[in-house]
Amino acid sequence: QVLLVESGGGSVQAGGSLRLSCVASRYGDSIKFMGWFRQAPGKEREAVADLDMYNHTTRYGDSVKGRFAISRDNGKNNIYLQMNNLKLEDTAMYYCAATYNYYSDFRATAFSFWGQGTQVTVSS
Repeated sequence: QVLLVESGGGSVQAGGSLRLSCVASRYGDSIKFMGWFRQAPGKEREAVADLDMYNHTTRYGDSVKGRFAISRDNGKNNIYLQMNNLKLEDTAMYYCAATYNYYSDFRATAFSFWGQGTQVTVSS
């Protein structure tokens, strides 16, 4: 079972930036996709970004395109989410996710392993 640990969340004013980190350990060599999801109170879990760990292809949710960027450490199963120009609606618990599957449809159901989450709060 892959262990995922997120860090980097916090409180920031609208327009500010945060960088989330996710460290994957235990059996991480078989990971095919890693990604970030978020969930606000009373809402469904939403895909933010994911990354194909082999060909480095990235995808982003429409609401974060142009503002967020997912990246990884070369040769390591650590990923990051650089979040710029944060908006009030970005407030949520952010989760790191990973899967051994060769295919991701950019939905939460495609991912098998999840971190505990890190809270991001954006205020005006």
